[in-house]
Amino acid sequence: MKPTNSAKHAAFSEYATFYLKDALCGIALDAIQEINKPSDLTIVPQAPDYVMGIVNLRGKIVTVIDTGKRLGLNPIDAGEKMRTIIVNDGDESVGLMVDQIANVIKIEPDGTEAPPANIGKVPGRCFDAVYKTEDRLVGLLSLDSLVQR
Repeated sequence: MKPTNSAKHAAFSEYATFYLKDALCGIALDAIQEINKPSDLTIVPQAPDYVMGIVNLRGKIVTVIDTGKRLGLNPIDAGEKMRTIIVNDGDESVGLMVDQIANVIKIEPDGTEAPPANIGKVPGRCFDAVYKTEDRLVGLLSLDSLVQR
């Protein structure tokens, strides 16, 4: 029996991609609640250095982290293209500040590979997998590596 188009479509995973400096990274689309321009943050005393602060998002308090710092890179550059990706981590929402949003990519189940020891300066343990496009390597980030539990 030949698979239907909807069955073929369901076989793909979708990832939102973004830049952390020159590194192209991705997060599973189903983990993302929304993507926003940065808003006013309230500083949290004695928080880890990668915590930029908290924001009230429609009545829900969201911790915003500097994804670059969290991964051991340089801090995110404040700029016009900077965005906050709000992800769901269980019952909690966390904001991931990134340098720039890229595209949504579709990946077949067998289209990924195990991550190398590192990608750029980011340890491979921070990635669930990598995906090769025609001209780039996309590191598919592990939310567990970003969100402290």
